[in-house]
Amino acid sequence: MRVVVIANGPLLKHPLCEHLVTDNDVIVCADGGARKALALGFTPQVVIGDMDSMEAPLREQLQEEGCRFVEYPPRKDETDSELAIRYALSLGATEVVMLGMLGGRIDHTLANIMLLALPELGEVKVRLVEGHQEVLLIRDEVVIEGQPGDRLSLLPLSGHVFGIYTEGLEYPLHDGTLRFGAARGVSNVLTASQARVRVGKGLLLAVHHCRPPSGYDREDLVGGDNG
Repeated sequence: MRVVVIANGPLLKHPLCEHLVTDNDVIVCADGGARKALALGFTPQVVIGDMDSMEAPLREQLQEEGCRFVEYPPRKDETDSELAIRYALSLGATEVVMLGMLGGRIDHTLANIMLLALPELGEVKVRLVEGHQEVLLIRDEVVIEGQPGDRLSLLPLSGHVFGIYTEGLEYPLHDGTLRFGAARGVSNVLTASQARVRVGKGLLLAVHHCRPPSGYDREDLVGGDNG
């Protein structure tokens, strides 16, 4: 099962978003992320959070459309985004696509990226998507689909990351090490339609900048707060 989690952060109206969601996906929104979903033409099945960004008319509209609300008190340990991800896991999600998680407040952006390291997500295919870039966490090995010329940055998230092997990249690593705090892994380039990255020890953050579709030269921003 694939779950699309939409948070309340700035969200780029990008053509790729239209292809990310299918009729078979479950859409779970973190509070005001429901507004972003509607702006993209998606109707959420579930809205979760403390509802501090949920206006009464919007809630009434969504309830009339059959949306379920899972409400939490404002004083809680988790952000609304984390609650939405944990709810997706409770549904048995095997893949999670997260939108509206990047941009806006830097603390929320960093916290949302760190959510990728939740142990519960270890067996789940999960990625954050904004416009034509995606962020994912490499725990062992991943194959990244793209096209030659795409940029791929590899950033150590759990201290130094060891035993890194890459294929399909302009600057390869063979049993390499990326050290925490250094920027060595930024802006590598795909040389084929696939890049393979394997990690021996540690957590490696991958940021894939896809080349924009032909003829597309602008992105519209739906603003907000990405918590």
